[in-house]
Amino acid sequence: MDESRTPAIVSLERLRASLADVGLGLPLDAAQQHRDEAAAAVRQIDDYIRPRLADLDAPLLAVVGGSTGSGKSTIVNALVGTPTSRAGVIRPTTRQPILVHSPADAGWFASDRILPGLARVRGQVTAAGTPASSAGDAPAASRINELMLLGIDRVPPFLAIVDAPDIDSVADDNRALASQLLAAADLWLFVTTANRYADAVPWRLLDNAAARSITVGVILNRVPPGAAADVLPDLRGMLDQRGLPGAPVFVIDEQPLDDLGMLPPTAVEAPRAWLESIAGDRAERARVAARTLRGAVDDLDRRVQVIADARRQQLDWVESAVAAVAHEYELAVEAVDDATKDGALLRGEVLARWQDFVGTSDVFRRLEGWVSRARDQATAWLRGRPQSVVEVETQIERGLHAVIVDQGGSAAGAAWASLQRSAAGRSIAQQHPGLRSESAGFAEASATLVRDWQGALMRLVQQNAGSKRVRARVLSLGLNVVTVALMVVVFASTGGLTGGEVAIAGGSAVVGQKLLETIFGEDAVRRLALEARRDLQQRVRALFDGEAARVTAALEEARMGASPEVLRRESEALLHDVERAAASGDRP
Repeated sequence: MDESRTPAIVSLERLRASLADVGLGLPLDAAQQHRDEAAAAVRQIDDYIRPRLADLDAPLLAVVGGSTGSGKSTIVNALVGTPTSRAGVIRPTTRQPILVHSPADAGWFASDRILPGLARVRGQVTAAGTPASSAGDAPAASRINELMLLGIDRVPPFLAIVDAPDIDSVADDNRALASQLLAAADLWLFVTTANRYADAVPWRLLDNAAARSITVGVILNRVPPGAAADVLPDLRGMLDQRGLPGAPVFVIDEQPLDDLGMLPPTAVEAPRAWLESIAGDRAERARVAARTLRGAVDDLDRRVQVIADARRQQLDWVESAVAAVAHEYELAVEAVDDATKDGALLRGEVLARWQDFVGTSDVFRRLEGWVSRARDQATAWLRGRPQSVVEVETQIERGLHAVIVDQGGSAAGAAWASLQRSAAGRSIAQQHPGLRSESAGFAEASATLVRDWQGALMRLVQQNAGSKRVRARVLSLGLNVVTVALMVVVFASTGGLTGGEVAIAGGSAVVGQKLLETIFGEDAVRRLALEARRDLQQRVRALFDGEAARVTAALEEARMGASPEVLRRESEALLHDVERAAASGDRP
């Protein structure tokens, strides 16, 4: 079996892929913080968890970190016995991270096994007699993304030491790199001073170390004579309270540097011995590595839970936005439906043409002899005034088309307004300005809908003209006449009319209905009208669904990425695989 593809590694890679594509693009509260957290989790996987999970026996990485001016570079130089890092009063002195290792371990660090985002540069050991103020290459901002490798004999095998930039540097890139290096470490050597050990910034990082179970050693540097007795108890108490009770504290008294800017070897004898005791004991190295790894995986799980919650907030917002858009278009569908059953479509020109068409006043004078007169009247319509049929049909078509277009535009405007009510919605609207109004082809699509519906009504009439008697009546009147009568029955009501319009439109509808009942029968007419209305509703809904889909498609882009459930499930699987491997004594 390929050892690099253990179950834990497979689980980790799945989780990494989800975190890298987590989908937190909407500008909700704290979204940027959560995006940064997801990016940091991916870096932690790449820089530390993945390589350490693949090989617990690889050399340990000890990162020396601390605040500005705490003397990190001076201590690193003393630990390795030669100036490697620039030390001085100009801040920041450490711009390019330097990794010093035993020459025997060069192969471990030349590859991108750890810190794959940093390019490797092979450095030269400073010539004898070079002062610490001139150590290393001239600082350059571009080298912040390079890791200088130095092989030095005095560094014990299976241990590498990195001098990190200041954790509170004035340079953003330096602070970010310091955090990245500390997250990639197996153990920390944390440097502070007697007058700055209680600063908030260092303790935030030490809290993180405690959460990740990292092995930490603390160097209390530049301690004035006699001050250790006062400072040490307080510092140890703070370490105990913050979850680091076993962290060793090494005191370096305030003392002059030699001509090269170096501390005497005896000043760092204790921390050097501590590092060498870990590096020289394979079991201890494995214990430190396994402890830090388990802590990193646990910390990753805590991060994932927060990120999953943030992802859920994003998806919940999308759900609410989609629902708001659907609501606006549902209102538009209802508005069209109302307009087609309250008599509004039979106002004005349509009403006048229909009145001319049916001769309503004459019908009401002799309603009792309606059936015979209807046939005579229908024959007159067909032979003498066919243009009236076309005019009524055209006016209804125009009215229905106008209602659909108007409601489509209103729904688009309302959906756009709903997006403008939040920063997340505005960000989507900005990317899709065309959503401000209905689609470019909406008016033509509406016209097509009306024509198709009218055609469907004709087919409906034909399909229901089953018997010879019914077919003969339809043919005697004309298919257009019967279809127009059915449209009038579908649209006529007194809900939207007033005064004389009520009598005219209502009477006209009665004439149309009686005509249809003479042909098809009362039950059939009721069924035909219901079918015609249902067909129109379905067509309008499908048209508006297409318009709403333009907005929801833009919203759906925010759904892209891992789901909260997947994130949590993958993190749980990783924890389980790591714990199972540890319990069995196998490599995770």
